[in-house]
Amino acid sequence: MKVAHVRERHAPAGAPWRLAAALDPDGGQWLDMESARRTLVAADPTREHNSALFRRPITTLDAYLANGLRVDALADLLDAEPDEPMAAADLDFGPPILQPPSFRDFYAFERHVGTMWKRRDMQIPEAWYRLAIFYFSNISEIRGPGDPVWAPRGSSELDYELEVGALIDTPVRDVDASRGAEAIGGYFVMNDWSARDLQREETTVRLGPAKGKDFATSIGPWLVTPDELEDRRTATGYDLAMTASVNGIELSRGVWSSAHYSFGQMVERASADVRLRPGDILGSGTVGTGCLLEIRDEVLKRYLQPGDVVTLAIERLGELSATIAERPAA
Repeated sequence: MKVAHVRERHAPAGAPWRLAAALDPDGGQWLDMESARRTLVAADPTREHNSALFRRPITTLDAYLANGLRVDALADLLDAEPDEPMAAADLDFGPPILQPPSFRDFYAFERHVGTMWKRRDMQIPEAWYRLAIFYFSNISEIRGPGDPVWAPRGSSELDYELEVGALIDTPVRDVDASRGAEAIGGYFVMNDWSARDLQREETTVRLGPAKGKDFATSIGPWLVTPDELEDRRTATGYDLAMTASVNGIELSRGVWSSAHYSFGQMVERASADVRLRPGDILGSGTVGTGCLLEIRDEVLKRYLQPGDVVTLAIERLGELSATIAERPAA
């Protein structure tokens, strides 16, 4: 199942997002979840008494998760016959989760990690092979598909980072890696934008990323439940291609299954001694070759500039695009 926040492309400014589910594998037609709920309750009023799914209006995924329901329960609404499915061409898509309570970004791909340390003429630290390392990133600057992104103040080295995102949809604490992935309601494409010049200075202090990461994260275009990926499962991920293009030219290509750490292991590390909450998101870290810092000298030979269109794609998860804009005036 694919679920997304949508609104009509020509809706009035400020129109609320609505939760919808795809009616076909390619996401060409969409079903409004609240409309489906009302249709099914009208056909059988006992549904409201027998299932929490039908008792409250469905607005956003954020509100839905806050009511204690899991993403896969939405599949029961797909039984509704839509009066008029919504065509993707008529819709704008928002972030799959609008206001995540927290965002932990990991460092799971050995090729990317090795390239970063090689640039410093150093080997990957031994601890990386024992510990699933992450940092906390900004949750106030979440962008959706098509939302513009710009370099932060003082930066001229804007970079994309091609990652897999995961959504926690049930509370967990101290969960074992073997069951960690059970806490994940779905996956999405993630672009963990970086200001490399700011990051370069900040990391010399060895406290971790700060303003070099503190300005934008793009996610979308929708959330895909794990059952849609099951036939491509591997030990640490899924055998799914990941690519990044700038202005239609492919620059990066990797595969999710090349991750050194699985999302189960990431959930184990993240939940150690703390509660993960529904709506929390995890990032995989950058796939090998998945950023300009690794490969710009080979093709693009520069960092991103206003007017560039960056498109990240992960097989079965969709495409996430953004146009680079001039930084708005204060």
